[in-house]
Amino acid sequence: MNWNELLTEEIKSTYAVTKGLFELTDDEMLQWKPATGSNWMSTGQLLKHITIACGGSMRGFVTGDWGLPEGIDVESLTTEEMLAPAETMQAIGSVSEAKKLLEEDELLALSLVSECSEEDLDTKQTTAPWDRTEVILGHRLLQMVDHLKVHKAQLFYYLKLQNKAVNTGNLWGM
Repeated sequence: MNWNELLTEEIKSTYAVTKGLFELTDDEMLQWKPATGSNWMSTGQLLKHITIACGGSMRGFVTGDWGLPEGIDVESLTTEEMLAPAETMQAIGSVSEAKKLLEEDELLALSLVSECSEEDLDTKQTTAPWDRTEVILGHRLLQMVDHLKVHKAQLFYYLKLQNKAVNTGNLWGM
């Protein structure tokens, strides 16, 4: 298996579909969230989270920089601190800002993958702050693409619930 090729293709295709969903999102709906249940992100919070869901997390695995404020060690964080409730999450100010940040995150993800050797992707053992199980770097980076895919699907359903004319093609980029 060639990890670089696999990750690069997964990143490109997932971001392309996500960009298409961002195009269907309106600034007027950034405060919207599902009416039933609890701990839902608003659309603005979801867009913000999507813009760091892949590349930002990959940076942690590849460089050790998890984007934490100076003086805070990732090892000292509790599960609750790593998995903050929705009401504490940042929201994006506009869809245009979200599109710009998504583009930057894609470039970061692609850059980080290109910096990794096939050997490191295939053999270097890594742990995540939220999962201390050792897993090879390539698999961890693929999990971050999957993380983006999950939230892309969440946005798809938010758009459906907002009465947008979305269909399976929007979810899969067809």
